[in-house]
Amino acid sequence: MQAVTWQGTRAVSVETVPDPIIQQPTDAIIQVTSTAICGSDLHLYEVLGPFMTAGDVIGHEPMGVVVETGRDVTSVSAGDRVVVPFTISCGHCTMCEAGLQSQCETTQVTEYGSGAALLGYSKLYGQVPGGQAGYLRVPHADYGLIPVGSELPDDRYLFLSDILPTAWQAVQYADAPEGGCLAVLGLGPVGQFCARIGVHLGVRVMAIDPVPERREMAQRHGAQVFDRGDEAIDAIREQTSGRGPDAVVDAVGMEAHGSPVAGLAHRAVGILPDRMGRAMMDKAGVDRLQALHTSIELVRRGGTVSLSGVYGGAASPMPLLTLFDKQLQLRMGQCNVRAWTDELLPLVEDASDPLGVMDLVTHRLPLSEAPGAYEMFQKKTDGCIKVVLDPAPT
Repeated sequence: MQAVTWQGTRAVSVETVPDPIIQQPTDAIIQVTSTAICGSDLHLYEVLGPFMTAGDVIGHEPMGVVVETGRDVTSVSAGDRVVVPFTISCGHCTMCEAGLQSQCETTQVTEYGSGAALLGYSKLYGQVPGGQAGYLRVPHADYGLIPVGSELPDDRYLFLSDILPTAWQAVQYADAPEGGCLAVLGLGPVGQFCARIGVHLGVRVMAIDPVPERREMAQRHGAQVFDRGDEAIDAIREQTSGRGPDAVVDAVGMEAHGSPVAGLAHRAVGILPDRMGRAMMDKAGVDRLQALHTSIELVRRGGTVSLSGVYGGAASPMPLLTLFDKQLQLRMGQCNVRAWTDELLPLVEDASDPLGVMDLVTHRLPLSEAPGAYEMFQKKTDGCIKVVLDPAPT
């Protein structure tokens, strides 16, 4: 089969790799019909090289059709259309039963002290082959796979794999009161959904992003939008009686664009020998913290900052005095996908499309064009906001 493979820092290629096979009786094999590029895939592209091996199959936002199941799989069968969550969780351990599927005790990657294994996401998370491929092996398929209907297009369901529940969790963690104000920093795909979910839940949403196309998209869905900079902060404060919003979602994370120091750190991690690069990630602060520090500065006293953007540095400096003095709550974590999908499924199937899932994809391309798509997505060229790859042979 054809698959997108990591080959080095800022280098991916489409290669012919062996088809996956059933390895455990709880596995299933799906034929992938749609698979998206996620913002966190760019961390593999740029920063997490020390934890990657050339040839790793990447991607963690797939859906498709079941073609084979292990003997212990009973909830799906060949021919079923399914979405695949990016977190690999068993459904029956203490963490899964507590709604913390991203901390699954069955699939935790204890070698690196990490939570649940993830599809296509480095040694840190199990080095499980990912979903930007023609076929995918899904462990713990009975619990992991989300059966969906056959009538609606893939784009209705695809984002249940990651970014829609990730955004839903971020907004739930932010816990802005109905009629209150939620600020969203960063209007990539997750930030877009955070803004829409806030509007859907009856919250006033103010969103900040430097890219005009992203602001225009968010504005279409009811958010008040601002360019990045001090003027945006001042305007939001002015419109919230000088206090700031009740909650802020940081949907940016450790992206290094616009920060020379963080950009240099990211490049250094990417080009160091693996052992040295891993040590730098373990011991150094390699994150661009502008969005996080802005969130802490902007939110009102007694408010909440919710992190959906991924941070990777182990020693990134934090303004603890400000956090303490403002009496802030800081909530974060890898998304517990299966905790939210039952609530989200009716919304994505609703004919009125309340979360706008049909207005997110800007580029749908054949799998063979993945290398150019990664570059376009990282550089935000051609109005690129969300890319979906089609693995079907051309």
